[in-house]
Amino acid sequence: MKKVAATELKNHLGACLEAAIASPVIVEKSGRASVVLISISEYERLLAAEDAYWGERAKVAEASGFIGKKAANKLIKNALNVKA
Repeated sequence: MKKVAATELKNHLGACLEAAIASPVIVEKSGRASVVLISISEYERLLAAEDAYWGERAKVAEASGFIGKKAANKLIKNALNVKA
């Protein structure tokens, strides 16, 4: 994993972007890691992994007694139609 200073990123943006396609590039500001440049394919992979994780968590929650989307919508609609 490559590390660059913020000034180096500014002066060599193209090279840093090219490097980020192959592996993440850590950008340091004042000697501390500040941000990470990653390729779009890596970003999409991370988003898909996060979606899969939360999808599994939702399945487990529903199986353990939490209501699902359809039941929640029905409950809300019924609650909104009740006169006070």
